[in-house]
Parts: sequence; structure tokens; C-alpha cells
Amino acid sequence: MLRLGDTLLVDRALDLLREAGAAPLVVVLGALADQVQEQARLDEATVVVNRGWRTGVGSSLRAGLAALAETPADAALVLPVDMPGLTAEAVCRVAAHCDRDSLVCASYGGQRGYPMLFGRDHWPGISTLANADLDARPYLLARAGQLRWLPCDDVADGTDVDTPDAARALGIEVPERDEG
Repeated sequence: MLRLGDTLLVDRALDLLREAGAAPLVVVLGALADQVQEQARLDEATVVVNRGWRTGVGSSLRAGLAALAETPADAALVLPVDMPGLTAEAVCRVAAHCDRDSLVCASYGGQRGYPMLFGRDHWPGISTLANADLDARPYLLARAGQLRWLPCDDVADGTDVDTPDAARALGIEVPERDEG
């Protein structure tokens, strides 16, 4: 339910993916899932509600990969909504390396960031190791030699907005949160 101006960040993320030509689109929702479904433009996306969202981003990653497993997609382009400085150029740069064995991440200032691209051959391993707030990190660390880092500093800002105060500092509207 985070908004930048009149736009929900989930809508902004979907627009970036559409502009990059990503398909199919899968959106994993957690907290406030019902409200997001009522207000966001999700009609072209498969919506997965992760009831275990409190356990961390790992469960959302597993849920999204499971939904994509039912499609012919060769790779999953992973993009969190809480990075308002991402651009379609960064998404396209990472997406250009799409194949079943891809392990690609954007980097900012020499640090791993999003978007990330995981080839289908890696989904089972990522799903097994993704837990808590570690997303694909354990899997990527174990395959550091295969992971391709693509600098995106020149086309995007990789700032991740992880707290309400950080969001407000960027002009993002933060709703009161009902943890139900």
C-alpha cells in the first residue's frame, strides 16, 4: 500500500516489468493483501497471497517461484516494490540475460541488488534455501562463481526502503498498518 504520489509502488513495479517485456507477471502479496488487490492494477498478473509473509521475504520468493513453475517461463525476474529508484533500463539490462541457467543481479556501488534474474534450472535450489529475510542469498553465495553482476548505477538507484521513516524521507506515503 506504499504510494509515491498517486501511484502504488506495486503498480509502479508492474509498469517497469511490462515496459521491459516481462511475462507472465506474478505478484506476491503479504500484509494488506486484500487492500492491495482492491486498489492496484493487477488484472494482467497472477496474484499469489503469501499468508506466511511474517516469516520474511524467503516465503514470498518461494511462493512466486511456485506460481511461475506452472508456466513455460525460462527465468524469473525478481523485483521488490520497495525500491522506488529502479528504472525500466535497469530491468531491461538484467532481463537481457534470460535463459534457464541464468543467475544475474543488478549491482549498485559494488553491492548486490535488484532486479535479479533466476533461470528456471535454479528455482528448486533457491526455493529450498530461501528462508526468513535471506531471499536467495544463501543460494547465490554458494554459486558465487556463476552469479553475474551487472552494474546499474548509471541508470537506477538501488536504495531499498525497509522502514517507514526511510520511505517517508523519499516522499513515499506509508499507511497505518493492520497486522491482520
